[in-house]
Amino acid sequence: MKILSDKILSQSAFTAEIDVPFEKVNIAEWLFNLPEAEYLRCCPPDHIAAGSTTTDDGRRMSINVEMIGTGLVVQHYVADEATASYCKMNSISDVFTAVGRTQVNVIWELIAEPMEGGRTRYTNRVTSHPTDAFMDFIEQHGQTFEQAAAARQAAGGDHNRRETPLFAASIARKALAGME
Repeated sequence: MKILSDKILSQSAFTAEIDVPFEKVNIAEWLFNLPEAEYLRCCPPDHIAAGSTTTDDGRRMSINVEMIGTGLVVQHYVADEATASYCKMNSISDVFTAVGRTQVNVIWELIAEPMEGGRTRYTNRVTSHPTDAFMDFIEQHGQTFEQAAAARQAAGGDHNRRETPLFAASIARKALAGME
């Protein structure tokens, strides 16, 4: 399968401020130890399941199952980078639709930045690229790339807008629990 990284299927970034000092935030620790019930609280009813594992070569993975618009998406996020203030996760994601299954590439970036007054800005950035399998899939179903991208942008942007403040609040709770 080939990722068409020169094409953007959807892209969104939302921020939320949290009342926790930057030095106390650890996004990688939060992400790879996120209880499933907490993941479900971070975007109801879209979030369905989550877990952590590793690749065969030992890289950290986060597995997320969620609804994005009308598609059931199984994310297989592998950590390209995972630090306290920045995680870059890369997934070949399975998308199940009413007319069949396809795959897209999703890059998920989780970013913490210090702010004045002992606060932290959290940014949740999601970029998806089509694969050659996705392009074949939409062609077989009479849809143009522009139509597919518009639908994915609307659904993905809405999902990210709703989950970002809840992720930020969850990261803050984890940081505050570590300060006790």
